[in-house]
Amino acid sequence: MADVTLPVVDLDIFLSASPQSEEFTKECKKAADALISYGALLLHDSRVSEEDNNTFLDLIEDYFAQPEERLKEDERPELGYQVGVTLENTEKPKCAVDEPCLKVIQRLDPLERPLDITAHSPDPKCRFFWMMSEKPPYETQYPALNAPNVVPGAEGIRERWTPVMEKWGTSMKTAVENLAEMAAIGLGLPRDTFKEAGRYGPHKLAPTASDLVKYGKKDTILAGFHTDLNFLTIHGRSRYPGLNIWARNTGKRIPVRFPPAGRYLLVQAGKQLEHLSGGLIKAGYHEVVVNDATLQAIERRKRENPDRPLIRISSTFFWHLSSDYDLAPIPALQDKARALRANTVNLGKVDLDEETIYEPMKVGQQVQNELRHIALMA
Repeated sequence: MADVTLPVVDLDIFLSASPQSEEFTKECKKAADALISYGALLLHDSRVSEEDNNTFLDLIEDYFAQPEERLKEDERPELGYQVGVTLENTEKPKCAVDEPCLKVIQRLDPLERPLDITAHSPDPKCRFFWMMSEKPPYETQYPALNAPNVVPGAEGIRERWTPVMEKWGTSMKTAVENLAEMAAIGLGLPRDTFKEAGRYGPHKLAPTASDLVKYGKKDTILAGFHTDLNFLTIHGRSRYPGLNIWARNTGKRIPVRFPPAGRYLLVQAGKQLEHLSGGLIKAGYHEVVVNDATLQAIERRKRENPDRPLIRISSTFFWHLSSDYDLAPIPALQDKARALRANTVNLGKVDLDEETIYEPMKVGQQVQNELRHIALMA
């Protein structure tokens, strides 16, 4: 396994330095280059509160410790599970049956491949989607993707829910929107190119939950090898390791390690960014598994917090482009992607042999297509 550290991009420089300064320009270029080369980066943001993240993790642990029949009250399958809860063994890893994705795995060095998902049924993880979107000043063509939120009804959870979700969600949304601005500048585009394209996106605070009592055995796949369908995904620190990502420039598997202390977030590129950039930036492949570090964290948690539920929560936020936005490659970025390919620079082993065609479509259509692949929408 590769002992690789992801690039660290400092959002504080973007927020405090003069936009005309060399320091500002270099940090924006660093953000863009990290997304091109790795499909991921660590983001330092002094505004982020570790206390807020812990309060959020406590709330989501308490929520998913409830009986299944109580959780089922918050399911909305008729809306493609795009708000409310998705229970375990519902969401399927698209890669298990997706030929291009299986080819990606075949092209990886055997020592760098993900845990085998070909026989892997739906993921043994639960999820909750909490919408954090701005209502568009027009009627959307995709109302199911922009549905109202579900607030859990249980006493002791209901009262805490909205303030905690909004506070932590706002921290991550603000950080990822600033990173989108940095990436645009670093790619030679106007600062607000991506931010405006996602102004009315159906952004979601989207924690996942894995029951480590049921699924805490080593090499259990909690989320099979996949990419995210949205534009950018941002994560806070989880209490349990297990997230692996694949660097586009090397094809190496990288276990995500946050610095031991400090205000850091992990950002990954999604399919909408890949589409809009014409493949210059590729959506990052990743998986969540139970490994030795996960097992150590489980034992430590049992010792230090014996009264708390043993549930792995991912502190995840999906930032989307607006559903009605016309999704098509930006010509300048597509030209760069072709030049990159022609020069065989940073191609790595997770690029396909054939060139991907990015057909123009509405973002909402792209999302619906992806949801059908992972069995969340009929």
